[in-house]
Amino acid sequence: MIQLGQHPAPSHVIAHISDTHFLGGERALYGQVDTDSNLQQALAQLTASGVDVEAIVFTGDLADLGEADAYARLRAMVEPVAEKLGAQIIWVMGNHDERAPYAQGLFDEPATTDPQDRVYDVNGLRVISFDTTVPGYHHGDLTDEQLAWLADELATPAPDGTILAVHHPPVPTPLLEAMGMLELQDQTRLERVIRGTDVRAVLGGHLHYSTHSTFAGVPVSVAAATCYTLDLTAADTLLAGVDFGQSINLVHTYPDRIVHSVVPVGAPPQVFSQPAEAWAQIAAMTPEQRHEMFSAKNSPFNQRESAHSSDES
Repeated sequence: MIQLGQHPAPSHVIAHISDTHFLGGERALYGQVDTDSNLQQALAQLTASGVDVEAIVFTGDLADLGEADAYARLRAMVEPVAEKLGAQIIWVMGNHDERAPYAQGLFDEPATTDPQDRVYDVNGLRVISFDTTVPGYHHGDLTDEQLAWLADELATPAPDGTILAVHHPPVPTPLLEAMGMLELQDQTRLERVIRGTDVRAVLGGHLHYSTHSTFAGVPVSVAAATCYTLDLTAADTLLAGVDFGQSINLVHTYPDRIVHSVVPVGAPPQVFSQPAEAWAQIAAMTPEQRHEMFSAKNSPFNQRESAHSSDES
């Protein structure tokens, strides 16, 4: 595709998916949410988009109860898609996951209770899957040993920098104060480790809604769940989950910045479209001609769009 704006093509593209919450036996979550179909829809949209994805990062709560069948089904669903896309799969532990079946089911490793911390090289971009879970609890925390390991890893910069992928995002939750009880504890310890390093972004999940912040001078992006989301405007409730608004994120890295885009999951009605054949016409135009055709309000293109909107009203 030709470059139309002033920014070059991104250096890397990653799909960021979170909180699939698969149950064993294909059971519906809360008896209502078809987690498998939701993820299948998300992966189908990703595949059909034509976006050249280098990695798919899943930021935790892959299984709802840590069941072996849930990990097997998830892996069977994701691996063919990743292979078709030529993308690495990067799993991250969540508080609903269990370390032993997680290690066995997703990595074919022996059962263990050790933190599931791993490092990936995505064509020069380092992605660190960092386990913020506490066995037996839903809040997040980190051991001294984990922080020392992370500091040692970050001591050597990666060619294109580092993305830190965690489940518990180190961000405030002003629209969902109850989640403060389940947040990552003592976040200043992690802040001291990553500040001033080559960490360019922190990816998180856990919240079941998309939000953005900064931490230690680094942008933080939280992907909403593919299972269900939390209603941020529900009154007189502690938490209110809804089968609505599921999404995934696309992460585009550039030499000097990172762009996080929220992609809704589903098939809503299309209200307008332009045919793909228009790309051939655009490619044949000069930059000045493109401005006159697509930016000028009185151009034939925009006059046609205005007339269509007027007819519809």
